Amino acid sequence: MPYLKLNKPNLNQEIRNLANNIQMKRYIFILLLPLLSACASTTRQVDPFESFNRKVYTFNDTIDRAAVKPIAQAYVKAVPNPIRAGVSNILSNLNDISVALNNILQGKLKNAFSDLGRFTINTTVGLFGIFDVASTTGLDKNDEDFGQTLGYWGIGDGPYIVLPFFGPSNLRDSVSRVVDIKTSATNLMLEPKDRNILFSFNIIHRRSQLLNASNILSIAAIDEYEFVRDAYFQKRLNQIYDGNPPRIKDDETTIELPIKSATINTDDIYNSTLLTINNSSEEPQPD
Repeated sequence: MPYLKLNKPNLNQEIRNLANNIQMKRYIFILLLPLLSACASTTRQVDPFESFNRKVYTFNDTIDRAAVKPIAQAYVKAVPNPIRAGVSNILSNLNDISVALNNILQGKLKNAFSDLGRFTINTTVGLFGIFDVASTTGLDKNDEDFGQTLGYWGIGDGPYIVLPFFGPSNLRDSVSRVVDIKTSATNLMLEPKDRNILFSFNIIHRRSQLLNASNILSIAAIDEYEFVRDAYFQKRLNQIYDGNPPRIKDDETTIELPIKSATINTDDIYNSTLLTINNSSEEPQPD
């Protein structure tokens, strides 16, 4: 009995602390209700076709796991790294023509001249782009496409869309893809058969660049679909503003990730080239 009397005050204190914690959690939940409601409203605005998009996401990921990833792994084992690096440089060099065109459309003439200079130097001194000589001269690689050009002139994203085989996109970028295809160097220089072969090869090549990062998405995200969607919007915003996006207001539809925007790259976090290939305009386009 003395033992019980000695601990009774402690027991009462623990009960009071528990009651206070429950009450505090209730208050916190009430305070967070408007924020949770706003988040749900924002999701409906940017992704009104979520149910359909999730099915396409699953379809693309299934194809990647069944075919593209195994082929990419075999490609890495068979082809030495210096050769793969040369392939990347060639594709990037071809992309500089489209980048220059979009810089002109955005009025960034200095960047456009830099892009054309890169293409000239790398095509000649760099042996058709195998070696990135231009970067050593101070001509850095730019990243522009027609979707960014439309965004630069104030055209909004539109609803989020997951395209079969191409992955994360939005209404604006889905439409602008047609322009990117028509103005790509491979479309202007190659015959359809050769263009399609190069496109297929590039899928495997770009997937091979993501093999070391294949597990990042599953580790970093509770919901992989939501993580990829939010990263895509954040990345596109970052690209449109050349790495210096404005602060996002609470009532705007773009979702801000708790990650530094300049470091977000959907290509690096998503474990499928089929779903991320649209995030880089370096690849040749199919017919």
